[in-house]
Amino acid sequence: MSGPNGILLVDKPADWTSHDVVARVRRIAGTRKVGHAGTLDPMATGVLVLGLGPSTRLLTYVVGSDKEYLATIRLGVSTTTDDAEGETLGWAPAERVRAITPARLADAVTHLTGELDQVPSSVSAVKVDGKRSYARVRAGEQVELKPRHVTVSTFDVLDSRETSVGEAIALDVDVRVVCSSGTYVRALARDLGVALLTGGHLTALRRTRVGPFAATDARPLEGLDVASALLRPASAASALFPVLQLTEGQATDLGHGKRIAVGAADAETMAAVAPDGRLVGLASLKGGRARTIVNFPAEPEQTGTPEEETR
Repeated sequence: MSGPNGILLVDKPADWTSHDVVARVRRIAGTRKVGHAGTLDPMATGVLVLGLGPSTRLLTYVVGSDKEYLATIRLGVSTTTDDAEGETLGWAPAERVRAITPARLADAVTHLTGELDQVPSSVSAVKVDGKRSYARVRAGEQVELKPRHVTVSTFDVLDSRETSVGEAIALDVDVRVVCSSGTYVRALARDLGVALLTGGHLTALRRTRVGPFAATDARPLEGLDVASALLRPASAASALFPVLQLTEGQATDLGHGKRIAVGAADAETMAAVAPDGRLVGLASLKGGRARTIVNFPAEPEQTGTPEEETR
């Protein structure tokens, strides 16, 4: 019996890990062949891109896509994890928080926009000598991660408001962030607090887009019907790459690993689609000839074969 094959967009609920979502979808879909294209922290919500069956092969190309987030940053309070799940490290004096004018906030945000060398939170999933950083921290180790080059193309302040945190005063700032893969929004919250001399951490995070896949098209996990929610491989690949429309003969030859002559400009990656709408594979074009980078089977693969999750 054939298993499901396609890309599934799930609107991850809060307090679920990405692995929890994958495990639930495996049970619902009746297949082990499920992977995800990049994790979300448990406190975060929003679009989580899953691949089922042969479409797990597409996840490699989704992982590096840019991401869009809506978030709330609390200035005036710093935590051990740079988000609301950590322990409080300290509070800034109320007068320092109230000294954050719109102009100062805008200036600090501007300096955190563009190409940056960002130090991830020590409790992130970054691997250190083969072990997750957060696991080392939980084991009592002192972890200092190296900066990584990231791009924050958009960092917009949408709203701000003063709020009470016990007897302390904080400033909650709603932001929209568009960034490259590997960027940590909670590290932006921390660095914004450092820049304004108040400390800061993330209190809410929603991922609204991964590459071409938006949260508005994602399905809630509750009551999920996998069959009706799946994006066909060709549809998903066509959203990621330009389309190379094949004839039946070209589809057969390309599927057999042959180079084919095509009347198209050079391209690093294209979605090669057969006349019947099937994704033949991903192809590269050079000098008027196309060759496959990744082949896709004519029929969904069989279920029951365990596969490691895609990172």
